[in-house]
Amino acid sequence: QLQLVESGGGLVQPGGSLRLSCAASGFTLDYYAIGWFRQAPGKEREGASCISRRDASTCYADSVKGRFTISRDNAKNTVYFQMHSLKPEDTAVYYCAATPRDYYGLLQYRYDYWGQGTQVAVSS
Repeated sequence: QLQLVESGGGLVQPGGSLRLSCAASGFTLDYYAIGWFRQAPGKEREGASCISRRDASTCYADSVKGRFTISRDNAKNTVYFQMHSLKPEDTAVYYCAATPRDYYGLLQYRYDYWGQGTQVAVSS
């Protein structure tokens, strides 16, 4: 069974850092494009970042560009989302998603598999 499990969320002060992990089981992540999405309280889920399956090209939403970094470790079958300079507006449930398609972007309907999410709260 294909499964994605996010971890690494928590409570952090503004300006702090967190690293989220997205671990896959039942399939090999290096054949999949991965996206990180987030849903803030009372808002729709939005795309944050993506990494392609072919050449690890990355994309970022303007709201996280320059502060967050997506990367993949194929040996560990895990994708990471390093978050620095966190702001209260980054508070959200963060989801990773995967697609075997040759896709590179943040359109949610293009992703086939989703994790359950990990909560990130940024507050003093």
